Amino acid sequence: MKVLHVITGLGVGGAEQQLRLLLRHLPYEADVITLTNPGAVARAITADGGRVRDLAMAGNRDLAALPRLTRLIADGSYDLVHTHLYRACLYGRLAARLAGVRTVVATEHSLGEARMEGRPLGPGVRGLYLASERLGTATVAVSPTIARRLARWGVPQRRIQVVPNGIDAARFAFDPDARATVRRRLGLPDGAFTIGAVGRLAAGKRFHVLLDALAQLTDAWLVFAGGGEQEQPLRERAERLGVAGRVVFAGECPQDAPGDTPAPGGARLTLPGVLSAVDCLASPSGEEAFGLAVVEGLAAGLPVAYVTCPAIDDLPAGSVPGALRTGRTAAAFTGALRTLQEAGRTRLPVPGAVHRYRVTTTSAQLVRVYEAAAARVPLPRPAYDAAPGTAPGAAHLTTNTSEKEESR
Repeated sequence: MKVLHVITGLGVGGAEQQLRLLLRHLPYEADVITLTNPGAVARAITADGGRVRDLAMAGNRDLAALPRLTRLIADGSYDLVHTHLYRACLYGRLAARLAGVRTVVATEHSLGEARMEGRPLGPGVRGLYLASERLGTATVAVSPTIARRLARWGVPQRRIQVVPNGIDAARFAFDPDARATVRRRLGLPDGAFTIGAVGRLAAGKRFHVLLDALAQLTDAWLVFAGGGEQEQPLRERAERLGVAGRVVFAGECPQDAPGDTPAPGGARLTLPGVLSAVDCLASPSGEEAFGLAVVEGLAAGLPVAYVTCPAIDDLPAGSVPGALRTGRTAAAFTGALRTLQEAGRTRLPVPGAVHRYRVTTTSAQLVRVYEAAAARVPLPRPAYDAAPGTAPGAAHLTTNTSEKEESR
C-alpha cells in the first residue's frame, strides 16, 4: 500500500511530531505534503529519509492550491490518503476524491468544545467540516473524548475509530546528565524548583495562568518549551508581574533532532532534555484533544498538574499516579504547584498508562484502520466502545466530567 499524508504545516507541534513518529512505525511506503510552513518537523522527516513536498499555500482561501494538490495525488498513484489538521482535511479529502483515490482517512487531532486549532467553532466551520468528512472513508479520533464530540457533531459512529497518539516512552526517560547540561544552558540556579510548560504559545493554551501562579511562589522558576504568537505577550506579562527573571523561553524543542532549535546562548535543546531539567509539568489548557505533553511529562517521571487531558481523564480514576487534576485558575495552580514544590523533586515511577500509548501499539491500531478502510470492511465495533483488554491499546470510554468543566 502506498500512502500519502497531507498536513496543514510541519512546524514543531503535537500533530506534526506525531506524524513523524508514525512514519517511522507504519509498514508502508509513504510521502508527505504540507500545505504550508515546512518547518523543523519537515526537516526532521527528510533527515529520516522521508519525502516532503511543500504546496506553498498562501492561506485558507487559496483555492488555486486544490488543483495543484489534486495533480500531485494523481501523479503519485497513492492507494490511501491520510489527512491531518483542519485545513488539510478540507483540501486533502476533496483533492483525493478528485484524483480518484478511493480510501481517505483523516485524523482529528484538535477538536475542542468551542474551538478547533484556535478558530471558533461557528456554523460555517462545522458545516465545512461535516461536508468534507462525508468525502472520507474513516475518521480517526485521538481520544474517546474527541470521538464523542465527533458523534455529537453528526459524524456517523460507524466511521469513527479511536487511535490514540503514540509515544516513544524510552526517549523521554529521565537522564541526569541531560538534566545538568540543560539546566546549565538555560541558566537555572542549582536547587531551584522548576516548572515546565510544553506546547505552542497560543492563547488557547492559557500559559498566562502559570505566570500568575509563579508570582505567588517563592524560589520557583518556569521554563516554556514552545514558540508561537503569544510569546511577546507572555514576556510582557512576566515583566509586569515582576517574575521575568525567573522565566525562561526555550523556544521550539523537537523530540529528538538536536540542531533544529537554538536555545539561549546558541545551545541546542530537545524536549526530552528539557523534561529532564524541570521538576514538574504544568498544563493549564482548558481544551485538549489528547494531552500529549502531559503523557510525555509522565514518561519523564514528572509529577503533572493539569486542567484537562483526555489521555488521562478517559482512563479509570486513580490509574495514573503523579497526575494531579486541578482547577483552571491561577490560585488553583498556585496551590497545586506549591504542594509539588514542598514535596521535593523526587522522580516518580513511570505509570502504566504511559505504556498504554506506546507508538508500536497505536501504529498497529492505525494499520488495522487502514486495512479495513481499504477493503471496505467495517471494524467489528467502534473502538471507543471497547472495554479495557479487548484489544491492544484499545481506548476505554468512561463517564467523566471533563467536558462539562471545560465549557464552564
